[in-house]
Amino acid sequence: MNSQFKKGILELLVLHILTKNDCYGYEIVNKISESISISEGTIYPLMRRLKGDGYVTTYLSESTEGPPRKYYHLADSGIEEHNRLKEEWDTFFERVNILLGEEA
Repeated sequence: MNSQFKKGILELLVLHILTKNDCYGYEIVNKISESISISEGTIYPLMRRLKGDGYVTTYLSESTEGPPRKYYHLADSGIEEHNRLKEEWDTFFERVNILLGEEA
């Protein structure tokens, strides 16, 4: 898949995953990787930016499989950003499909 396509949609995907429940970084990577090939190195800079923008908060939780894990929690502003991005995506997707349909 085109890397520019992935880069443009990752923020929405991460926020969407976090609307369901809090997750740690590797868990987010795994959920996205079920459908789109990405690396851990792609997600962690994005997570730092989302935290810096106030869209997510973090907390540590003990793990039975090693050191405590850093979980990401969607803040209220993150929910608003998710909804805004989702609406933009839906409009973009619809318009692209209209154009592609006209060429078919």
